[in-house]
Amino acid sequence: MPEICITNMHDKIIVATSPKSLLESILQSHTDWLHSCGGKGRCTTCKAIIIEGEKNLTPQTAAEKKYQALNQLADNERLACQCAVRGNIKIAVPDENKMPHIDYSV
Repeated sequence: MPEICITNMHDKIIVATSPKSLLESILQSHTDWLHSCGGKGRCTTCKAIIIEGEKNLTPQTAAEKKYQALNQLADNERLACQCAVRGNIKIAVPDENKMPHIDYSV
């Protein structure tokens, strides 16, 4: 099963147990992750920085392409609600989406 490593959460490892979105896998592991629109691709609060394994994610959706064209999503970022994990990946939480109650690492 694919592993998701969140590097700036002290290299937290999450096992993606089924073909769900990255966001669903993170939330199912009882890890808090910002997501204001409920996982519908209508905002960018759930974005993740992809450090390794971009090829192990499903292709970009129309929503992601829209936010990229608006310069609200960088080339190395994906909306966690829009992509599914197909293999091991390493991600990080962007600074602007960090939650105050979580102890983040560098």
